[in-house]
Amino acid sequence: MNKSIVIIVNKILYKIGKLLKKGSSKPGQIALKLCPNILAKVKMPENVIVVTGSNGKTSTTELIYNILSNNGLSVGCNLEGSNQTEGVTTMILNNCNLKGVVAKDALVIESDERYLRHTLKFFKPKFLVVTNLYRDQMTRNGHPELIYNIIKEAGLEDIHLILNTDDPLSSLYGFKRDNVTYFGMNESGLSTKENTGVYNDGIYCPNCGGKLEYSYHNYSQIGGYKCDKCGHERKNPDYAITSIDLQTGEMKINDKYSIHLSLRSVYSAYNMLAAFAVANLVGINEDNIIKSLSDYILKNDRVQSFKIGEHNGMLLTSKHENSIAYNQSISYVVNENKPCTVVVIVDQISRKYFTSETSWIWDIDFEKLNVDCVKKVILAGKYVHDLIARFNYSDCDMSKVLCTSDLDEMMNITREQAKGDIYLVTCFTDRYKFINRIK
Repeated sequence: MNKSIVIIVNKILYKIGKLLKKGSSKPGQIALKLCPNILAKVKMPENVIVVTGSNGKTSTTELIYNILSNNGLSVGCNLEGSNQTEGVTTMILNNCNLKGVVAKDALVIESDERYLRHTLKFFKPKFLVVTNLYRDQMTRNGHPELIYNIIKEAGLEDIHLILNTDDPLSSLYGFKRDNVTYFGMNESGLSTKENTGVYNDGIYCPNCGGKLEYSYHNYSQIGGYKCDKCGHERKNPDYAITSIDLQTGEMKINDKYSIHLSLRSVYSAYNMLAAFAVANLVGINEDNIIKSLSDYILKNDRVQSFKIGEHNGMLLTSKHENSIAYNQSISYVVNENKPCTVVVIVDQISRKYFTSETSWIWDIDFEKLNVDCVKKVILAGKYVHDLIARFNYSDCDMSKVLCTSDLDEMMNITREQAKGDIYLVTCFTDRYKFINRIK
C-alpha cells in the first residue's frame, strides 16, 4: 500500500485513540498490516536512540527525551509506554510527514527487550542502550540469558552500544568489540564485599561458565567482577558515578559533574548516568545536561506522593514480577530511615496475561524491612497468603505485620494503625487500587 496512505491512517487512528483515551499500539498494528515493511520506507533522523533492558528503560527514555528537548532538539518519543513493535510504529509514523520523513531532530525509543529484534528489523538506531538484564517476569521471559540471546537476534554489529559495565550479562554484548561506550558506578560507601541479596546470579561467567570473582557489589550481581578463565570483566566506564551519597542525594560523574537526585536511590542514579552518557554522545554540553538532570522529577507516575489523615505517603511502583525492582523500592524506604509503615500489595500478578505464579516473591529481599524505622508492615491483596508465607521465612518481626486479602479492609487498617510515613510498594496495576481508594 502507498506509504502516504498508511501514514495518514496511522495519524487518524492515533487522534481517535487519544480522544477515546485508548492505548497507542492499535494504529501501529493496523499500519503494519497494511504495509508490513512500512518502517523500512521511513527516512529516520541521524540520532535514533533505542533503550532496552530489564529495568530502568522507561525512566531512562524519559530522562534522555527531557535533556534533548531542553537543549533545542525536536524529539519524537514513545513516552506513553507502548514499547512493543506496534507502539513504536505508531510513534514513528505519527512523527512523519506525508513523504515518510521523520520531522524531528531525534527519536528516543523505549523497546521491550523481547520485541527489539522485530522493531529493528527494518531500521538501525545510531545508539542502543542496554540498562541491565536480570530476573524479570519469569513466566514470560524465562532465564535472563534467554533474553540476552533474543536481543542479539536484533543484529547489534553496526550499532553503537551503550552498556552497563557493572552488569556481567548485558555488558557481554561489548566483549571483544569496538563501538561501545560503558557506564557504571565505582565502588562507594554503598557497595558491599559480598552479595547481600536473597539470590546470587553473579556466580558464574555468562560467557564461559567460569567462576566470577567480585571485588564489590553495588546491588545483586551489579558491581565489580572478573572471570579469570575467559577475561570477561568490568571495563573501566567512560561515564562513571565516582561518588554518591543517598542521604544528601548528591552524586558525581567522572569526579567532575555533580547531580542532585530528586529520588535518592541507586536505581535512579544508574538511570541518570545512562541518560548523561547518551546526551553527551549526541553532542549536548555537560553543564547543560546537568541542568536538565538535577532535581528532575519523573513524570511517569511511578513515584507519587499522597496523604492519609495526618500521614504523609509515597507510592513506589515496582515492575510486575520483578524482584530487583521491589528490592530497590525497599532499599529506598530503609535508606530514608524515618519511622514508617510499609504497605505491600500483590493483588494481580501481570497486566498482560493470567498467571498465579508467585515464586518471584521469594526473590524479594524482605529481610531488609527488619529495621527499627519500620514500625508496621501491612500485607494485602489476593496473594496475601503467599506474602505471609514469604515473611514467615524471613527474620522480620511478625508482631509488626498485619494482613488482609480485602483491599477496603487494608485501607481501614492503614488509616487506623499506620505509624509514621506510609510507603506503598506494589506494581503498576495494583497501585491504582490504592490511589483510587484514597480519592
